[in-house]
Amino acid sequence: MAIFSKKEEEAGNQQSVKRGAGKPAAAFGGILVQPRVSEKASHLVQGNKYVFLVRKEANKILIKKAVEGVYKVRVTQVNVINNKGKARNYGRISGTTSGFKKAVVTLKQGDKIEGATETI
Repeated sequence: MAIFSKKEEEAGNQQSVKRGAGKPAAAFGGILVQPRVSEKASHLVQGNKYVFLVRKEANKILIKKAVEGVYKVRVTQVNVINNKGKARNYGRISGTTSGFKKAVVTLKQGDKIEGATETI
């Protein structure tokens, strides 16, 4: 009888755990890879826009939820740019570099992300 009651307790515990609740940034599926630090990105910060490298599978909805969850800010708009890899030649061998996806996230007026991109 103890075997059955233990299984019922484990099943009850598994149902009560919500996905993404109380977990760090990895709980958002690693959608945000890193903030993009460049001269252009630092100028966009003045317009309350932040640039992030994101996973290729990410869409605007997932990016918005990830930024709001990790940085505790309110997102008003998300623009996504999908960059292809550049063609490179190494002697007789030709190939391409890895492409990447980046997101330009606009925050609600008054919200800031400290330390994501530093002004140059």
